[in-house]
Amino acid sequence: MRAIAEAIGRRVGLPVVSITPEEAPAHFGFLALFAGRDAPTASALTRQRLGWTPAGPGLIADLEKPRAVA
Repeated sequence: MRAIAEAIGRRVGLPVVSITPEEAPAHFGFLALFAGRDAPTASALTRQRLGWTPAGPGLIADLEKPRAVA
């Protein structure tokens, strides 16, 4: 979560700060329930069932990639 927030902060030019779990509900509202969850995931099942192989960049690299502004 921290790495994602830092990548977004760099892209939009805003500082990123850490908050405690106790501060999260005031900051995130009901989304704090999701922000604080440990939900490790893997693509192994998707790869197996669909024959999928990821070809693009990872999430952080994709967030940091320059984009054209419309």
